[in-house]
Amino acid sequence: MRNEKYLDSFGRPLVAVTGVGLVTSLGLGKDINWRQLMAGSSGIHAISRFPTETLNTRIGGTVEFLQSENNDTQTVTRALAFAAADEALAECGFPADQFGGPLFLAAPPVELEWPQRLALAANRNIEKETTYKSLLDAARTMEPIAYFEATQFATIADAMADRYGSTGVPITLSTACASGATAIQLGVEAIRRGETTRALAVGADGSTTAEALIRFSLLSALSTQNEFPQKASRPFSKNRSGFVMSEGAAALVLETLESAVDRGAEIYGLVLGCGDKADDFHRTRTSPDGGPAIAAVRAALSDAGLDETGIDYVNAHGTSTPENDKMEYLALSTVFGQAISAIPVSSNKSMIGHTLSAAGAVEAVISLLSLKNGMLPPTINYDEPDPAIPLDVVPNVARKAAIRTVLSNSFGFGGQNTCLVLGRNPL
Repeated sequence: MRNEKYLDSFGRPLVAVTGVGLVTSLGLGKDINWRQLMAGSSGIHAISRFPTETLNTRIGGTVEFLQSENNDTQTVTRALAFAAADEALAECGFPADQFGGPLFLAAPPVELEWPQRLALAANRNIEKETTYKSLLDAARTMEPIAYFEATQFATIADAMADRYGSTGVPITLSTACASGATAIQLGVEAIRRGETTRALAVGADGSTTAEALIRFSLLSALSTQNEFPQKASRPFSKNRSGFVMSEGAAALVLETLESAVDRGAEIYGLVLGCGDKADDFHRTRTSPDGGPAIAAVRAALSDAGLDETGIDYVNAHGTSTPENDKMEYLALSTVFGQAISAIPVSSNKSMIGHTLSAAGAVEAVISLLSLKNGMLPPTINYDEPDPAIPLDVVPNVARKAAIRTVLSNSFGFGGQNTCLVLGRNPL
């Protein structure tokens, strides 16, 4: 008979987090990131990895201290993913090469980038025009393994499975800005179904390239405050002007609470609930009525067995775009009513920018550190409050708070929304 103290109110195994890893533009490792977040530091800077002189946006949260052989999205994402996973597995107590549970990796979509396109063009058959056939012929002349690894979606997860000894087929997923949270949700669900006692969830994104900056600029989504990079990300402020594209990674070792207690593992907190909701309103925009976001928040609360009185702090999606900030406030005020004014709601993106596919995992790790340390990261650059968004955003300075639960929001392009409810270890 199962011990009820290890089960949630629905009779499912409680899922603990027993290892975390974190890489952002603030630094390598959870400890330096936490210190910088508590100090209200910004990791946004002028980009030096590639030429930016002709771009509208020349700033970002690129992780340039991690050396990689190439600077394409796949190579940088791989370096970030391994750095975060290495840290999480080093502290969880499982053998680094025999993890023994499934792997779920959130990563950006893969496509041919300009270096690969130019290499193809340089190696194509001697023809006056580039044709489909000439490109195929050119691809066949490339070094096969390197070219395959640079252009295949599952390559990184496959390499991680080899290093860490995960079980089953390693899953790579991409659900826009909700990807990192979705990876955690898949790990939680696998444990709840009894398929495994542990899982590794990783979110990584190294897709800050000149081409990506151009694409987001065409959507009028990026901040162009190039002169003062550290002031560019201003979630919930009246003078916000767009998000800042960044890189990062986070890894979480998920495990049944019973297993974690039995082996004496350090427990960062619990994943109490997961909720998701998608819509088809627009390819990039979320429905302006906030319906999908509202549904995702409510689904996460319901999955955690909580109502609107059960959340002590919200780690906001908080991108610093006018449309998203207003939509998130609409969602939160709809679900929590007038009580939202008394719930602290802060955005890590004010300091680290938007890590895209990694954001849900990065912010989940930061939320767990908040639970463990009893401190809330601030929303920096909050100098001109938006009267239309009357939230307690923990302005500019970190705050001590003995919180028990956190709602971590991830609202992605195309209406892909995933919310997590995280809780303090009750034992």
